[in-house]
Amino acid sequence: MDNILKFLLTWFRETGLGILLIIAGTFILIRIVNYLSDKIFSAVREQKKNDKEFSKRSDTLNSIFRNLWSIIIFTIAVIIILSELGVDIGPILATAGVLGLAIGFGAQSLVKDLISGFFILMEDQYRVGDVIQIGDKAGIVEKMTLKQTILRDLAGNVHFISNGDIDVVTNMTKGYSRYVFEIGVAYREDVDEVMKIMKQVDEDLRADLEYKDDIIEPLEIFGLDKFADSAIIIKARITTEPIKQWRIGREYNRRLKKAFDENDIEIPFPHLTLYMGKDKNDQSPPMNIKIEKE
Repeated sequence: MDNILKFLLTWFRETGLGILLIIAGTFILIRIVNYLSDKIFSAVREQKKNDKEFSKRSDTLNSIFRNLWSIIIFTIAVIIILSELGVDIGPILATAGVLGLAIGFGAQSLVKDLISGFFILMEDQYRVGDVIQIGDKAGIVEKMTLKQTILRDLAGNVHFISNGDIDVVTNMTKGYSRYVFEIGVAYREDVDEVMKIMKQVDEDLRADLEYKDDIIEPLEIFGLDKFADSAIIIKARITTEPIKQWRIGREYNRRLKKAFDENDIEIPFPHLTLYMGKDKNDQSPPMNIKIEKE
């Protein structure tokens, strides 16, 4: 028992202590790198603090940078620890190279994910905080790595999407956002009057201190867009700050409904117009209507 204890103490003095220092140094170095990364990107963001898009991109690159350096430092630490334990790392590195090549052929999807993630970052297609749609999944980007993109949708569901599976991505909050309106009113209404009310509601909304900073451009009315079954459709759009389009759109709709009510503008519900058929003598059969009260 004494021999075992003596051996352990000797091993700890000669090897174990060094391994503990390497482990402690690894975690300290990772913390230092993360701290420096945060400081550097914070300083960069401060130079363009009014550019929200630049800030989101900086946060995304900072996250990727921290993860990448943590992996590199951890890998180097493992190699040093193996060397301290007396393991010949030369054959291990050679085997790792051959094994990595073999795994590369078998893990083509992983390589595809990493390459796709790299180009997504370099081309600045989207960033953390953007609202995007990938296939049938849409939500806010919570996290990005070279391997995958993590979305959280309106219901709170989290979607993990491999970057290699992304063919088409729709970014709804890049640079600016727009909310498109399709306003339906009854056929009897004066289109010019309706558009005048829409412009007035837009002016009132832009004058509101709570909303004016989120609106970039006034309401743009395209005009009478189409004739629907029960209504005529007027199309318009409003340009807002990124991710603010839904907030502004909902408030505009609320105010427009009140304005229509005040001006007796009908917002129709689906209905049918009936015409009685005529015979060869141009006569219509009588239509008997009976109203019963309960």
